[in-house]
Amino acid sequence: MTPPLTIVIAVDSFKGTLTADEATALIAEGWSGIRPHDRIVALPQADGGEGTLAAIAHSVPGSALRSAGLVTGPDGRAVEGQWLHLPDGGAVVELAQMCGITLMREPDPLGASTRGLGEVIAHALAAGATTLTVALGGSASTDGGAGALSALGAELRDSAGTLLPDGGGALGRLAILDAAGLARMPPLTLLTDVTSPLLGDRGAARVFGPQKGADAAQVERLEAGLARFAALAGGEPTRAGMGAAGGTAFGFASAWAVEVVPGAEHVARLTGLPGAIARADAVITGEGRYDDQSASGKVCGRVLSLARQHGAVPLLIAGAVLADPGTWSASLLELAGSSDAAMSDAPRWLREAGRRAAREFRTPVVL
Repeated sequence: MTPPLTIVIAVDSFKGTLTADEATALIAEGWSGIRPHDRIVALPQADGGEGTLAAIAHSVPGSALRSAGLVTGPDGRAVEGQWLHLPDGGAVVELAQMCGITLMREPDPLGASTRGLGEVIAHALAAGATTLTVALGGSASTDGGAGALSALGAELRDSAGTLLPDGGGALGRLAILDAAGLARMPPLTLLTDVTSPLLGDRGAARVFGPQKGADAAQVERLEAGLARFAALAGGEPTRAGMGAAGGTAFGFASAWAVEVVPGAEHVARLTGLPGAIARADAVITGEGRYDDQSASGKVCGRVLSLARQHGAVPLLIAGAVLADPGTWSASLLELAGSSDAAMSDAPRWLREAGRRAAREFRTPVVL
């Protein structure tokens, strides 16, 4: 009999389809159906986007989810807000949970807002949070965090003194930014999944605006609005990571002292991923879409790199594989035959991908 192996499964969420916990369990089920004697170590991951609260809650004993009640969703509809209360008194807030792109009924690149993020943060502060960690991936908006700042006491007005409506499309009319009423903030850490600056060809509007539904004219309107916001807010718009979450990282960094940390690295450390991979024979990672951005600041890139560093065999399972991961991979799209088929029964195809990984797995030959 083949000696049992230690297999670490460290996947991100398959956004809009399955959580990281769900995807992990399905892959493990498929693998164990072929190799039942292997030891599976389940370590769901996140990069600051969807699933970050769950990944941190999974790895920090004594943490507890708290309700912030109904807050403003990205399109103005009410959604349930949540935050994670850590045993040391700190709080973790995940932007994607209340302001994420998957909450939108239809794209609204000019009107989508981060107001709900500020409302959840206000709830955590009122509960006495001694530190605050804000996970910034998965945003629906490109408002520079203006909505969140407004919910936390800032006033953004036009030249007539009228408060601006929510959304990045209004920022071009910004004339007065009054931060005198902003909430006091405990030590603040931002978890980001990108290194983009706020403005320019690599910035929040031009790179990520189209992914949120913006056409060419809307992208330039959002870019001009962010530039106007930066001119009045001060701060460092060229700093790496300031374009995260439609510029929310910049808005927060202009208002308070912040530490900006790669989200995938932060979650990996909390979950003990580096140590687990050091003891593993193989590591399976995955996400909904593996592309050229996946290797930079995302979960899959981080996990594949750690596996190679520690001599574990890296394996990738993704909804679609659109770039070369440099290792064995399985695409749900290819297994199912189409994107619609893969998404309509993702659990079936994740199990099948886990089975295929186990069947085709080969330990490296050591000479």
